[in-house]
Amino acid sequence: ILDSLPQGETINWVDLVSVELTTQMLATLFDFPFEDRHMLTHWSDTATAPPELVDYKTRQQELINCLEYFTRLWNERVNEEPKPDLISMLAHGENTREMHKSPMEFLGNLLLLIIGGNDTTRNSISGGVLALNQNPDQYDKLRENPVLISKMVPEIIRWQTPLAYMRRTALVDSELGGKQIKTGDKLLMWYVSGNRDEDVIEDADAFVIDRPNPRHHVSFGFGIHRCMGNRLAEMQ
Repeated sequence: ILDSLPQGETINWVDLVSVELTTQMLATLFDFPFEDRHMLTHWSDTATAPPELVDYKTRQQELINCLEYFTRLWNERVNEEPKPDLISMLAHGENTREMHKSPMEFLGNLLLLIIGGNDTTRNSISGGVLALNQNPDQYDKLRENPVLISKMVPEIIRWQTPLAYMRRTALVDSELGGKQIKTGDKLLMWYVSGNRDEDVIEDADAFVIDRPNPRHHVSFGFGIHRCMGNRLAEMQ
């Protein structure tokens, strides 16, 4: 990807690098036809776009197109020997081989994989480049000591916080931090707030690529809900 960039001219980093990298990675994970790979990005953007950008009818039609495309791939893979791509693994997995019989469940899992592997990662890549440009002292520090990249990556993910929050629904009456939570109550977990907690992270609003404990953030969630793709996201 980097070798294909034009030299000596201004480029759109998001389109040519961030989007292309995540799109190629998704296509590889799904063993998705490479010539159609940008459909993955399109479906992700459509599913997450606000209603003023994508109306309900258009969104529904695009999601149907997504479901139909992946159903064709599923039908191909289920009749082949198991392979290490995600569709084949789902089609042959003991606990997932019947998933396609419930179209909404199938589509929901597809969108979880597509959006999870696209939007957040490309935003982190783009946010990292922006952070280095806005903080030239940190960029100089990285150039002088490239091994800091292993600390810079989790710092980008903390500082950028690609997913600002996640919503949960309480299944039982609970108490959290002295607050009564009733069954059915909706809760928002503000990851971006946790990642700026001055009681836990020193100078939390600053972008610092050599923090002593850079993975001490909540961008990937916690416990049983921790993002299963966190290591892949860091590698990208």
